[in-house]
Amino acid sequence: MSAHFQGIGMTSQRTRNRLISRLQEQGIKNPDVLTVMKDLPRHMFVDEALASRAYEDTALPIGHAQTISRPFIVARMTEILLEGLPKNKVLEVGTGSGYQTAVLSRLVERVYSVERISPLQNQARERFYQLQLNNIKLKHSDGSWGWEENALYDGIIVTCAPEIIPEELLRQLAPGGRLVIPVGDSTGQSLRVIDRNGDIFEETEMNAVTFVPLLTGAI
Repeated sequence: MSAHFQGIGMTSQRTRNRLISRLQEQGIKNPDVLTVMKDLPRHMFVDEALASRAYEDTALPIGHAQTISRPFIVARMTEILLEGLPKNKVLEVGTGSGYQTAVLSRLVERVYSVERISPLQNQARERFYQLQLNNIKLKHSDGSWGWEENALYDGIIVTCAPEIIPEELLRQLAPGGRLVIPVGDSTGQSLRVIDRNGDIFEETEMNAVTFVPLLTGAI
């Protein structure tokens, strides 16, 4: 791996290790999630001018009024998604920088990711190529539609917040599967977990979160 991937100074492995310690202090327990996030170069997923802040536990702008989620939220949502039955095929709604996608790709067999903003998707695709992540498939589309051609999914993770849960995503969730999604508007959002048991969807409300809204239409 090149020095650029490995990082130096504020992007060094020592800095990444400090982030992992903070995640553990905040309650992240899944060892596989922690290992992947320790090894994955988050600074590759932000603008070079922000690289020195890549291992802070904070969201950062990535352009087009979008953000890369704070590491704790990435870790927590991934940890929740992976609980229970194996998640071999996962759908992600909102590729964004590609960081959450890359984390998932190291933990599941196949990741299908949908992004409505073409320039962001193109940047993410190049990052996946550089990191040799070959189990990711991308689609430029309105995320509220999901990706029906490849359904059903063992897990679905959504990185932007609709005001209500899209019915299409529930239909694309496999029996025994799990959907992790922030829901709400500018007045407040919460993380929801929906487990599908046959034709019954059991919803659990988790902690308060803040995500960019899920918008319709591809650009």
